Amino acid sequence: MEKIIVIGCPGAGKSTFAQKLEKLINIPLYHLDMIWHKPDRTNISKDEFDKKVGEIIKQDKWIIDGNYQRTLEMRFKACDTIFLMDLPVELCIEGAKGRIGKKRGDLPWLEESFDKEFEQFILDFPKEKLPKIYELLEKYKDNKNIIIFKSREEADKYLQNYNKGDE
Repeated sequence: MEKIIVIGCPGAGKSTFAQKLEKLINIPLYHLDMIWHKPDRTNISKDEFDKKVGEIIKQDKWIIDGNYQRTLEMRFKACDTIFLMDLPVELCIEGAKGRIGKKRGDLPWLEESFDKEFEQFILDFPKEKLPKIYELLEKYKDNKNIIIFKSREEADKYLQNYNKGDE
């Protein structure tokens, strides 16, 4: 496990899981939101983003946190392990709301409110984004280590067991 992606609905706990995993296995972690977003709340270009992601996946070891569906297959091809946080949408809404006003290492600004557009994106995620993710998981299932979590407790238990060497 040296080239890892952590994907799932916003608010599912991807970044938290990725940060815990980074500390556990000591592999560099890259948050795609930190690459895409500038501190002034604008974005870099898609070409620049793709180039930066391409540079990351050429490295020997990495953890990449984030969806960015347009570049998902590029990362699926390059990784050896995929963690999907497939939690109920209600928990994702709760998770996203719970981080409002908290400083985070995976976003270059402090979220001060929970906007309706972002909430709608989360609500739509299971029907608009998850089917494509599962399609890619099916496509790569024979040569990737795929771990799907249906709860944060499952993710925490995985990390605890990994720490004990019971991977």
